[in-house]
Amino acid sequence: MKYLQIIALAGCILFAGVSSINAQNLLSRNVPQLSVNAQRLDNVLEILSNKGDFYFSYSSSVVRKDSLVSLNVNNKTVREVLNLLFNNTYEFRESGSYIIIRKAPIRLIMVTSKGVTEEKQYAVSGYVYDEQSGTAINEASIYEKKLLTSTLTDEKGYFRLRLKSGKASSAELTISKEFYSDTTVLIEPRHNQELSITLMPMENTAENIIVSPQDLLLPDSLKPRFEDDILHRLPVVRKDTVVVERTGAGRFLLTTKQKVQSLNLKNFFTERPFQVSVVPGVGTHGRIGAQVVNNFSLNMFGGYTAGTNGLEIGGLFNIDKKDVQYVQAAGLFNAVGGQVKGVQVAGINNTVLDSVKGVQASGIGNLVKGNMTGLQMGGIYNHVTDSVNGVQAAGIGNFARRKVSGMQIAGIMNFSNKSTDGVQIAGVINYSKRLRGVQIGLINIADTSSGYSIGLINIILKGYHKLSISSNDVLTINAAFKTGNSKLYSILLAGLSSGLDSKIYSFGYGLGSEIPLTKKKNFSFNPELTVQHLYLGSWNYTNLLNRISLNLNYKVNKYISLFAGPSYSVLLADQESPFSGFRSPLDLPGGHLDNIGKNVSGWLGWNAGINLF
Repeated sequence: MKYLQIIALAGCILFAGVSSINAQNLLSRNVPQLSVNAQRLDNVLEILSNKGDFYFSYSSSVVRKDSLVSLNVNNKTVREVLNLLFNNTYEFRESGSYIIIRKAPIRLIMVTSKGVTEEKQYAVSGYVYDEQSGTAINEASIYEKKLLTSTLTDEKGYFRLRLKSGKASSAELTISKEFYSDTTVLIEPRHNQELSITLMPMENTAENIIVSPQDLLLPDSLKPRFEDDILHRLPVVRKDTVVVERTGAGRFLLTTKQKVQSLNLKNFFTERPFQVSVVPGVGTHGRIGAQVVNNFSLNMFGGYTAGTNGLEIGGLFNIDKKDVQYVQAAGLFNAVGGQVKGVQVAGINNTVLDSVKGVQASGIGNLVKGNMTGLQMGGIYNHVTDSVNGVQAAGIGNFARRKVSGMQIAGIMNFSNKSTDGVQIAGVINYSKRLRGVQIGLINIADTSSGYSIGLINIILKGYHKLSISSNDVLTINAAFKTGNSKLYSILLAGLSSGLDSKIYSFGYGLGSEIPLTKKKNFSFNPELTVQHLYLGSWNYTNLLNRISLNLNYKVNKYISLFAGPSYSVLLADQESPFSGFRSPLDLPGGHLDNIGKNVSGWLGWNAGINLF
C-alpha cells in the first residue's frame, strides 16, 4: 500500500508539473534559436508557431504578411522575438492557444473638468476619438440608458448632452458607433463636466488569418491541429434590426441622423410601459425612442419605435424596428421589421419584413417577407414571399412565393409558386406549380396536379391532354380538346352536321373523368357531361343540348385510344320552326323522344370516336 501511495503521489506531482508547463504564458515561452534571412513575415510566423506549438491570429488589413524580414536570435522569449519583428505600434494578446497580433491603441487620457450645479439639469460635453488613430469620430451616439437621453457627435467629434439631476450618486454614459466597440463611462450627477473618450475599432473577422503550428512529429508536413478554442467557434448570427429603415417608408420618412442612430445602437434595446409621439424623434422618449419596446404606443401623426407588446395606434403611420404583438392600427400604413402576432390594420398598406400570425388587413395591399399564418385581406393585392397557411383574400390578386395551405380568393388572379393544398378561387386565372387541392376560375394552370381544376380552360402541363374526334346520334363530326388530369378534365368542343336542309353547328363545354378498369390502364371508363349550343339558322333562339356519355375507352398505344358508349341527351329548345338549309329542332334525335316538359325533350343515343395523344 505504501508503494502504491508513493506512486500515486509521484503521478500527481508529475501531472502538476506538466500542467504548470502547459499553463505557461505563450508570450513567455523560450525560443532557443531562430535565424531567417529575407523571409516573408507570414513564413517567419509559421516557423515561430511551430517552435512554440501555438497559433497566431491577425488581420490581413493590419499586418503586411508579405514583408521581408531578417532575424537572428538565441534564447529569447516569444514576446521579445515579436517585439523585434514588429514596431511599438503593435500589441500581442493571448487567448487560449492563440497569440493575437493587433494594432496597439493610442491611449488618450480621459480628462474630466467638473462644476457643481444646483439646477434641475446638468450638462455633459466632450469629444470622442478613434483609439488607434486619434482622429475625431463624427455621428457617434452618446446616450444614458435609464433617462433615455441621447445625442450625436458632430464632424469634430464634439457632443453636448443635458441630463436631469437625480438622487443617484453615479450615472453612466454609453458611447456607440458602427464598426466600434461600445464604451461605457461613469459620470457624476449634478455636475457639469467635460470628457475625452476613445473608441476601439472592431476587427473584421473576415480578414483574420490563422497561422497554425505544424505537427511536431512530422516537421516537414503542414497538419494544423484544430482545437475547441474561441476563435474556432462559429459566430453568433444576430437578426438585423435596421432593415425597416431600408424600406420605402423608412427612406422617405426617417432622417439621416435617425438612421445613423439606429445603426449605432443596433445592439441596445429597452422596454417602457408607454410612449406618445408626434412624429419620429419628437415624443416622450426623444431621439432614442427607436430603441424602446412599448406596451402602449400612441403616435399623433407617425411613430418610430423598437416594437410593440400591446397596442399601437398611429394617426398616419407606425414604423417598428422589431416585433409587434397584439394590435397595431394606422390611418395610412404600418411598417414592421420583425414579426407580427395579432391584428394589424392599415388604411393603405402593411409591410412586415418577417412573418405574420393573426389577421392582416389593409385598404390596398399587404406585404409579408416571411410566412403568413391566419387571415390576410387586401383591397387590391396581397404578397407573401414565403408560405401561406390560412386565407388570402384580395380584390385583384394574391401571390405566395412558396406553399399555400388554405385558400386564395381574388377578383382576377391567384398565384402559388410552389404548391397549393387547399382552394384557389379567382375571377380569371389561377396558377399553382403543384396542385393538391381545387382550382376554380376561368383559366386554371398547374405544372402537376393531383387535385381538381374547374374552369373554362384547365391546363395541367404534366397532366391529361387529349384531342378527340367523334360522331354521335346528333352531330356527324365533333372535335374536342380535353385537358386537366384523369380525376377531372375539362372539355372544349365543337361539332357540325352537313347535308341538304340538315345543317347544324355547335360549340360547348364539358367535364369528364377517366376511371381505370385494369391495372395496365388499357381499359378505362370515361363518364362525360357536356353542354352545347346548337346553331340552327338563327342566334335569336336558345337551343341547348345537354349530354351525359358513358364511354368505354381502349388504349391502343401511348398516343391513340378508341372509345364508344351510350349517351342520354336533354334538349332545351325554344325554336319551333326550321330555317332554310338547317335541321328542325323537333326532329333532332331522329328517334324516340321523352317529353320532359315544355320545350324540353330527352332521348337515348350513342357516341363513338378516337382520342389522340
